[in-house]
Amino acid sequence: MEKKIIKYGVFIALGLILYFLLVRMFGLHENPWLRLFNGAIVALGVYKVIKDVKKESGVNFNYFEGFKTGIISGFIATLVFTFFMAIYIFHLDVEFGEKIMAMSLGSVSREPGLLLFIILIEGFASTVVLSLLFMQKFKPSWNINNKLP
Repeated sequence: MEKKIIKYGVFIALGLILYFLLVRMFGLHENPWLRLFNGAIVALGVYKVIKDVKKESGVNFNYFEGFKTGIISGFIATLVFTFFMAIYIFHLDVEFGEKIMAMSLGSVSREPGLLLFIILIEGFASTVVLSLLFMQKFKPSWNINNKLP
């Protein structure tokens, strides 16, 4: 099961990286609103990994196992994507980080390291929220099924 969690984490990260490169190819990578689609990519990946682990575990599936699965795969994806963005911001397109920071924080800070921190926290937070959200669908029910006469 751990291999599956890592695999999905890497796939989510690859989806995020490919989406960023696609947006970059069209010159739209400086539009912060297009980052909303990152959430859809992470949501799809977290949903799929929890669904697959539930299917694999069967009746042994519990809330904590599903939540842990979503968290770990999302955190792996976030770390890999943040590492990619660090390489991109500090080595490939140094001006990109400064432009994004100027648009979002104005003259408060133009430090690209802060942008990486924001990406990291944003990824962790969305992973936690999405894992909690999807576990409402996948958690085992404790409801008693009483058939009416």
